[in-house]
Amino acid sequence: MTEVVITGFGAITPLGADAATTWEGLLAGRSGVHTLPYEWAEELPTRFAAEVTTDVMTKLERVEARRWDRSTQLAVIAALEAWEDAGLTLDEDNGIDRDRLVVCGASGIGGLHSLLGQWDVHKEKGFRRVSPFTIPMLMANAPAANIGLKVGARAGVHTPVSACASSNEAIALGLDQIRLGRADVAVLGGTEAVIHPLPLAAFGQMQALSRRNDSPESASRPWDTSRDGFVMGEGACFMVVETLDHAKARGAKIYGTLAGAGISADSHDIVQPDPTGEGQSSAMLKALRDANLQASDIKHVNAHATSTPQGDIAEAGSIASALGEAASEVLVTGTKSMTGHLLGGAGALETFATTMALHDRKVPGTINITDLEPDLPVQIATRTTDLPDGDLAALNNSFGFGGHNVCVAVTTANANR
Repeated sequence: MTEVVITGFGAITPLGADAATTWEGLLAGRSGVHTLPYEWAEELPTRFAAEVTTDVMTKLERVEARRWDRSTQLAVIAALEAWEDAGLTLDEDNGIDRDRLVVCGASGIGGLHSLLGQWDVHKEKGFRRVSPFTIPMLMANAPAANIGLKVGARAGVHTPVSACASSNEAIALGLDQIRLGRADVAVLGGTEAVIHPLPLAAFGQMQALSRRNDSPESASRPWDTSRDGFVMGEGACFMVVETLDHAKARGAKIYGTLAGAGISADSHDIVQPDPTGEGQSSAMLKALRDANLQASDIKHVNAHATSTPQGDIAEAGSIASALGEAASEVLVTGTKSMTGHLLGGAGALETFATTMALHDRKVPGTINITDLEPDLPVQIATRTTDLPDGDLAALNNSFGFGGHNVCVAVTTANANR
């Protein structure tokens, strides 16, 4: 089977303006959550979120950026950082055949700011004031399409939309495209930017968001007995992956191996996870088989772990079910405790964190746990913890409304070679 390796990362998140700063924040156990400084937030049940604090306009060409939704702005910033981190430049061929270059960039919701903003313009000022760029700004494929234009991808540009599993599904799709011989190089990831009154109100009405307004930094607390919902986040994360032979030929550095992926569906409920965790376990088992790994090979799981009462328990059980006796030796962490939930961008950010955990042999701890849920069948890392030497493998889980389950398997660069 074609071996696919990760050669570049880019990110813009509540923890930092780039991938390196984001990773430093995760290892430091820093929270990116804060009270929202907007008048519209004052009337909401949840008045905090995890925003990107970087001024995106300092990283983009201003005229071009004004024609993009915030979700696209974040995506392009992260993707171009990943491109540069992989040792590639936009104005040279870099030895890459653009007919063999694919982009898979996901968003769970798409250009919501543009959609609702232009609706407000229409209501207040009339249809003649609606921007002619509205459709290219709001369409869900806009982030991937604009990345494709930037890097000149001609093998395909794809946008999976599977709620909070979207960007891990994009990674799985990109892996398939390379294995099927349709591409040598892929830019993969996801983005989300929906910190806006409507989604915060809507998720609040669902009782899905934490209401810990007196202590927002500690509101996201996976597996804590007092968890009361997830924290909205925004940001983007992208990676460059390519065949091992292609990476070697151009002398690229390698962070790790994108070893496999597994996808399943609960077919249980449009919102609630199946409490049996069978669909989640199925995705993990498929990822293990796809990566030619055994449960005993897994040393770390970056869990979906949104900090919801039902979801965290179901996932702990599904991890234990999938890994069997090996589960007790696996370090499980929930990095949403620091970044909040990036929805369609979450999987890519957490696959980045999973890969870096193997690369640096350090698992970021889950923060904000003061009273761990008793009798969990897995070992939760509550502080940054070292991983052993040698070849390592890890899993990253993403689950989404609609019952979407995606698990991505990564290994250290020397594993399975």
